[in-house]
Amino acid sequence: MTRPPGPWWAELPPAAGAAVMATGIISVGLHLVGHETFSRAALALAGAVWLVLAANFSVRFLRDRPRWHAEADTPPALTAVAATAVLGTRLSLLGWQTAAAVLLALATVLWPGLLYSVVRHWKRRMPGGAFLVCVATQGLAVLAAALVAAGGGEWLAWAALVAFCLGVLLYGEALVRFDFRQVWRGAGDQWIAGGALAISALAGSKLTASPLWTGDAHQALRTATLVLLGLDLAWYAILLTAEVVRPRPHYDVRRWATVFPLGMAAVATLSTGAATHVKGLHTLGVVLLWVAVAVWVLTLAGLLVTRVGGGAGRRPGGPAATRSP
Repeated sequence: MTRPPGPWWAELPPAAGAAVMATGIISVGLHLVGHETFSRAALALAGAVWLVLAANFSVRFLRDRPRWHAEADTPPALTAVAATAVLGTRLSLLGWQTAAAVLLALATVLWPGLLYSVVRHWKRRMPGGAFLVCVATQGLAVLAAALVAAGGGEWLAWAALVAFCLGVLLYGEALVRFDFRQVWRGAGDQWIAGGALAISALAGSKLTASPLWTGDAHQALRTATLVLLGLDLAWYAILLTAEVVRPRPHYDVRRWATVFPLGMAAVATLSTGAATHVKGLHTLGVVLLWVAVAVWVLTLAGLLVTRVGGGAGRRPGGPAATRSP
């Protein structure tokens, strides 16, 4: 017997978590450049969508365990960790350290099980979603480092450093499995190849800014952060060129996985500029932020048009959307 379809929000795939990641990092970026009203509006939207997705996650775990396990085996499942970490980072910047710490604890509890489930199903020629193993891990590093900056203990700084190093290693593992044809064919999630480097640079910049690391350790972190940011900007140029040469204008839920790397590149550039005192990075970060905001608006418009047109029910819930964000 076929179950009657539920409300559209109850059928959202794990890939929809990228919308929380994208909106949350846009909120962080707007906060860094002083647009607090718009930043808080984006935070409220990200928080509302996160609550919906968290409810779906819980309901499927309790009532539809086969579907939950099937989705947990795919890279988009890790958006649950990454989205929680991004939201927690913004709450920390708002001064809500207790709430941020709770979200860090939640993300940390989710991370090992989902990471193991995803990695054991890895294969060759993976889509861009493969890099979410790095993004989720670095999300923990960023949030932990943010809490350290707000007065957290030294042990949390060491935990952030371990997560940062592990995230870089996981990036390398994902890179050897990435299908580079996705640069030209991907529906949006190919941008995570760069976004994972951007969040790695952001984590590195927060560690660099910590007074705990001095001397050679500080210099090593500073150098690693600048290298990671440079590699991210190189990916940015490559992926942007591919979008221009081969436009893919239709809406797909995986386009939120384009917005997130764009926003993360901007935030990483702003944060790295502040931590390393490299002139020009702040200006570049501001430019990249407004590009990300523009693409966020276009992606939201695409979602609304598709929803009004009646086609969104197929694309977000389709098989492709389940495989990659």
